[in-house]
Amino acid sequence: MSSAVSSSSASTGSASSLITSTGIGSGLNISAIVTSLTNAYGAAQTDQLNAQQTSLNAQVSAFGTFSSALSTLQATLTDLEDPSQLAGFDATVADKTIATATTTADASAGQYSLEVQNLATSATLTSQAFAGGASSAVGTGTLNIAVGGNSTSITIGSGNDTLSGIAAAINSAGNNPGVTASVISTTAGARLVLTGSATGAANAITVTETDAGTGLSSLVYDPSNKVTNLTQTQAAQDANFTINGFAATSASNVVTSAISGVTLTLVGQSAAGTPTTVSISPDTSNAQTSIGTFVTALNGVMSSIQSLTGYDPTTQTAGALNGNATLESFQNQLESILDEVTSSGSGVQSLADLGITANADGSYSSNSDTLSNVLTSNLTAVGNFLGGTNGVAVQINSLLNSFTGPGGLISTITQGLQSSLSNVSQQQTQLQAELATYSATLTTEYNAMDTAVAALKETQTYLNAEFNPTQSAGSGSSSSTSSLSSGTLGT
Repeated sequence: MSSAVSSSSASTGSASSLITSTGIGSGLNISAIVTSLTNAYGAAQTDQLNAQQTSLNAQVSAFGTFSSALSTLQATLTDLEDPSQLAGFDATVADKTIATATTTADASAGQYSLEVQNLATSATLTSQAFAGGASSAVGTGTLNIAVGGNSTSITIGSGNDTLSGIAAAINSAGNNPGVTASVISTTAGARLVLTGSATGAANAITVTETDAGTGLSSLVYDPSNKVTNLTQTQAAQDANFTINGFAATSASNVVTSAISGVTLTLVGQSAAGTPTTVSISPDTSNAQTSIGTFVTALNGVMSSIQSLTGYDPTTQTAGALNGNATLESFQNQLESILDEVTSSGSGVQSLADLGITANADGSYSSNSDTLSNVLTSNLTAVGNFLGGTNGVAVQINSLLNSFTGPGGLISTITQGLQSSLSNVSQQQTQLQAELATYSATLTTEYNAMDTAVAALKETQTYLNAEFNPTQSAGSGSSSSTSSLSSGTLGT
């Protein structure tokens, strides 16, 4: 009996060593079983959360696509909202050697004759020649240089009393009234040249010596006191020209007041009695481009809505926002604006008058001939229909702002979707923790079963060896196991 106890103790130790490898006792793949049971346990909830996550991500992406299409449309409305920007005019001058012209929003169609008697000029004063060149000493003292109502005093000392030193002192003066000084070299010698930067008779240059000395008297030019030691090589004068035969003047060669809404740049003098023609005509090119870009962007929005909310019976696939009330509401409001007919009486009362019509598939077409004709005949009416206080473009922009602006509907919806995604992510994390606990519990239970089976097998082997040593030696452990499982023992 003591022998049996000893053998039993040995068996127990052997069983303990067997359970260190999962499935050794039972022969089962416990890891695979636990994994399969865990997956089955969490399958329904995992699939549900994954489906929710996929759907939410698809909606976020879809609203991003929709928002991008709306932004593209909104960018095209800038030119359409302002009638003055849309209703442009083109200005041409028959003889471009006399003048060029551009227009502003205040221009109107018309033709004008222009004759330029003389251009506006700035004053130029030149000193006597100094045989010693640019380094010739002139003298010291204080010069006051005045142009129009502005003046400055410049002190000339022994360190800068040469022609080049005086020129540098004038050019570097902090409150220079608008005079540039330079030195030119001539056959007779070097000369100081003072050139005014502003044209017009009011911008004559005056140079006086203000320190009661005479060191710089050779540079004084003061016609009012009849002192003109500098030679005026060009007088400051206004431009003189005629518009439709009427005399006009301008201190600048860039004239903005002669013709309403037109800027004339005078570049040359006309031959006597030979005016040139300035033509102001409607410019429809910008309007055609702006309206065409708008229609393209509008179709982009309509296509986006159709793609995101539609259903493809061939593939049996619905858009990510199929049946979405937000997109349906936007489309209804947008179409209501596009279908609007005004009672302005200006000849442009609907988009159809511009050649823009709706197609059966929800897109819009533009008839270029119709658009060109109405732009040419009534550009102002087109601008007022699209822009102005209650223009179509203004209404569309207001609608877009309610959807895409800060705190708009799309932003609110997207924030809600992101919040839902965060919630799903938290649930997935919680589910993974729950499944990990479930898996650990199953593993513990299966390992306990495995240990018990290993112990039973060891006991069976021991009993067979004790009670039927001959059979055990002949047939091995396989017959012993078979005997134990049949409930009989050999004697």
